[in-house]
Amino acid sequence: MGATLDGKLVVAISSRALFDFEEENEVFEQTDDRAYMKLQLERVEQPARPGVAFSMVRKLLSFNDVGAQRVEVVILSRNDPVSGMRVFRSAQHYGLPIERGSFTRGQPPWRYLRPLKANLFLSAHLSDVRAALDAGVPAAQVYPRSVHAGDTHPHEVRIAFDGDAVLFSDEAERVYQAQGLGAFQRHEASKASQPLPGGPFKPLLEALHRLQQEGTPHMRIRTALVTARSAPAHERAIRTLMDWNIEVDEAMFLGGLDKGEFLREFEPDFFFDDQTGHIESAARHVPAGHVASGISNP
Repeated sequence: MGATLDGKLVVAISSRALFDFEEENEVFEQTDDRAYMKLQLERVEQPARPGVAFSMVRKLLSFNDVGAQRVEVVILSRNDPVSGMRVFRSAQHYGLPIERGSFTRGQPPWRYLRPLKANLFLSAHLSDVRAALDAGVPAAQVYPRSVHAGDTHPHEVRIAFDGDAVLFSDEAERVYQAQGLGAFQRHEASKASQPLPGGPFKPLLEALHRLQQEGTPHMRIRTALVTARSAPAHERAIRTLMDWNIEVDEAMFLGGLDKGEFLREFEPDFFFDDQTGHIESAARHVPAGHVASGISNP
């Protein structure tokens, strides 16, 4: 039987999301890909520093053991194949069992997400993220300068999600932007028992839920809903998750308060939001990625 990724949680990630290649990227931006390739080859024996999504990837891979390979991480990068050598060597240096990768030398790599059956795509390139979302793959633009996750919870993958336009559709957000907060609250209170349609990250939350249910003796997943909603609009969000038969461990209904400091206390390995303002606030405290979907991202 040939190799298969069926039944696994598949994370496709760019080299800049996994490792800190910002110095090398500046060379590319200021010169050309030849100078970039030369620099990467010169540094091929030098492990790259961990990037913004490194902690989440390392912890997810810890769900694998000899008897069950539950998670697959694949490099999906605009890097060239020569630079790809350094990516794989850096992964080996940190003990990350990453074996697969596609390096496209500047061409959009998102088209390989479908054969990978990816549950998540992380990239520093907004155009690739938008294309992935259009193809139905949960995707986010990482903020490479985000604060990195600490080592406080070594046996727990902590992931935080915004609600509207991320876990849920942007149906309610459209009401808010068109008619204001009062209309939004009335709309959501009147539809409290009607589940919201799923948003672009519902499939990832479902995949994480399945991974958690499989369970391992040494790793678990802790999720949080971090939303600008407040009562009475909270009820529809909770009932939607109940309708999906998915539990989140924490829910923060912040009523428009700045999310960054709350996320700092939750200490996620990654946070996903559709609004750049929230991501910029979060990135000062935790690893963060922009979900370029919904009415806030025309």
